[in-house]
Amino acid sequence: MPGEFFCFFHRGASGYAPENTLLAFSKALELGARWIELDVFAVEQQLVVFHDERLERKTNGVGSVTKSSVAYLRSLDVGEGQKIPFLNEVLDLVDGAAGLNIELKGANTATLVAKALKEVLSQSMWQQNQFIVSSFDHPELLAFSSIMPEIRIGALTGGIPLGYAAFAEPLNAWSIHASIEFVSREFVEDAHVRGKKMFVYTVNHPDDFARVREMGVDGVFTDYPDRLLTTILPA
Repeated sequence: MPGEFFCFFHRGASGYAPENTLLAFSKALELGARWIELDVFAVEQQLVVFHDERLERKTNGVGSVTKSSVAYLRSLDVGEGQKIPFLNEVLDLVDGAAGLNIELKGANTATLVAKALKEVLSQSMWQQNQFIVSSFDHPELLAFSSIMPEIRIGALTGGIPLGYAAFAEPLNAWSIHASIEFVSREFVEDAHVRGKKMFVYTVNHPDDFARVREMGVDGVFTDYPDRLLTTILPA
């Protein structure tokens, strides 16, 4: 709806459960998530939900995600007994109760994500406006958009581009997802002039939230949504 402020539960409720796990997504729903963000890699033509390119930081495994087998990935512990989920498991769990921002983390993800979304949109209660597909990999975003132009896309950036939001125009991006370390009022205003939403990652402290809200951003990604939802955001 017009004027909606987006609060994305970053990798699920990742401040309270192992990130990008079914437990984190279940916790997000318990906390009242309207939007949940997650990350996907393509491995053996399947979409696994995981953020890092390597396994060491968040699992008891070693090596590259995309160079591992699905069987190996599924054998790992991500914490609290959780396994690396498949995207279709998350889609089944959330089942339209919240929107999903799916970040494409690696090569060959665009086609598989498009296939997965086409399936759930034809077979379930999901609506196309409940999805945003985002990435730092802008060619992969374009590849996705060429298959499913009806799904909104978000262009990720880790800094402030020379032309501010101009980089998102050739992508026909609906939103720009900018780092809290680099977002500025000028960047936000330029995005709005170009008709783009501005979302900021990762905002975990109320004072940071107040600062970016004052800049006029349209939403934030956070590991601790309850800190913002219960103290600052309107009901």
